[in-house]
Amino acid sequence: MNTLKTVLAAALAATLNAGLAAAPARADAPGKDWMPIDQVLTKLSEAGYGSVRSIEADDGVWKTKVSRDGRTIKVQLDPRTGAIVEKAGKPSDD
Repeated sequence: MNTLKTVLAAALAATLNAGLAAAPARADAPGKDWMPIDQVLTKLSEAGYGSVRSIEADDGVWKTKVSRDGRTIKVQLDPRTGAIVEKAGKPSDD
């Protein structure tokens, strides 16, 4: 019985590994109902943020790095409303 479990476990592991290797890694992409980037940039500007260093769709939100008061701030926005859902800042290294 233990031999059967070992064989099944090995077969399952090989199948999972083959499936994961065959699946391409993909970055998140904006959904059809997401606010376009230009509107996200407008929301950030209206909220008082300066230059946008990066912006990407990731984990179901717009993730940005923006400047404000000499600091780099990571800001996440709701993809449909543009509302800021999370922010974290650190002193700028530039």
